[in-house]
Amino acid sequence: MVISDTRYVSQLTRNSLALILAGGKGSRLCELTASESKPALHFGGKFRVIDFPLSNCVNSGIRKIGVITQYKAYSLIRHLVQGWGHLNRELGEFVELLPASQQRSANWYQGTADALYQNIDFIREHAPKYVVIMAGDHVYKMDYGDMLAQHVESQADMSISCIELPCKEAANTFGVMQVDHKNRISSFAEKPARPYELDDKPGYSLTSMGNYIFNTEFLIDQLCKDASAKNSQHDFGIDMIPRLITNNHLYAYRFRNKHNAPTPYWRDIGTLDSFWQANMDLTHFVPKLNIYDDEWPIWTHQKQYPPAKFLFNDDTRRGYAVDSMISGGCIVSGAKINHSLLFSNVRVHSYADVNESLLLPQVEIGRNSVINRAIIETGCKIPQNFTVGINQKSDISRGFRLTENGVVLVTKSMLANLNPNNSPTTTVPFPTNIKATTALSSRGC
Repeated sequence: MVISDTRYVSQLTRNSLALILAGGKGSRLCELTASESKPALHFGGKFRVIDFPLSNCVNSGIRKIGVITQYKAYSLIRHLVQGWGHLNRELGEFVELLPASQQRSANWYQGTADALYQNIDFIREHAPKYVVIMAGDHVYKMDYGDMLAQHVESQADMSISCIELPCKEAANTFGVMQVDHKNRISSFAEKPARPYELDDKPGYSLTSMGNYIFNTEFLIDQLCKDASAKNSQHDFGIDMIPRLITNNHLYAYRFRNKHNAPTPYWRDIGTLDSFWQANMDLTHFVPKLNIYDDEWPIWTHQKQYPPAKFLFNDDTRRGYAVDSMISGGCIVSGAKINHSLLFSNVRVHSYADVNESLLLPQVEIGRNSVINRAIIETGCKIPQNFTVGINQKSDISRGFRLTENGVVLVTKSMLANLNPNNSPTTTVPFPTNIKATTALSSRGC
């Protein structure tokens, strides 16, 4: 990994334009992305997923940013306007919205390469020396300045950031590559069933993080060639990268923590299980992703809620939370919160138990209810004496979604479809030693 002189890197970042691909539907997240795109999802109590790549750009010194949107972008655009409109255009700083608008064809964005091609005039207008492209739906902290330094020093035409992942995790999910001793890419496969293994680390593969750096003129030339190719799917992983490897200089940038610290944190929150797990990771005693880092803050926009409040200190009714994160505006009234994450403006009423769960903004949990290993969608109101995640057969019969790892998704539409017989009328005691179980059944997305 290259870590170069600060002034040298700042010159590189000033000469760079960042383009964030934020139009993803996130179909594997099922009903959670029924009304908004994957980058717009709430994450970590007070953030949106898009805040992570945006914060990485700003903290890296890249202040010219375009966000390419497409699928159900209203909530994403509203968040960007409210939270990311403070950059000073007079100093050449901006976050520009680039919605699909059929600039160069009658189609919407057909793939990642086509999304860039349809915004080629935007790239030409700003005339950067380098274009940094990144996915808008991954959670991580990364200094793009170090990657830019390696890109320039290796005289690469294109650089791809990558991370070492177990082959089982990468299979059928991520692009993987093989490199030589100088990290020049010799082969690339998009979502292979059997990923290439690292020679020095059996069982692991070098996996693409979906972040790329191009020399600008090279990028423009290749986008035009791809646009005119009849059989292309206009995608970086499927078409452009395999085609470019033979006759051009493509290098892998190995994403590692500075000072040879343990494997860095990077998560694609593309499934309900990975979304749940990435949020739960933040509640650990020493979380792998440090969002309390003053040197690398995660910027966002949120309403100015009052502080979280905990009520009652009776032996039979005590409001408390342990190993949990509680956001502003929350009121925990005589309820127990364990190893969970409460997003903004959540209400949990007396005698309720919440365990290993995500309560998204404006959720309300009724008295005596028990919530275990669940994701409760924004705005849901769980009635009194209700259980989620205790009886899998009952959850499935109510129309709740059960993941492979036994996490239950509950949405407003699912609750609206319940009939009166689905609501229990007696309090269910909260189990003290719950273990993760394999789902008895699950519905396809």
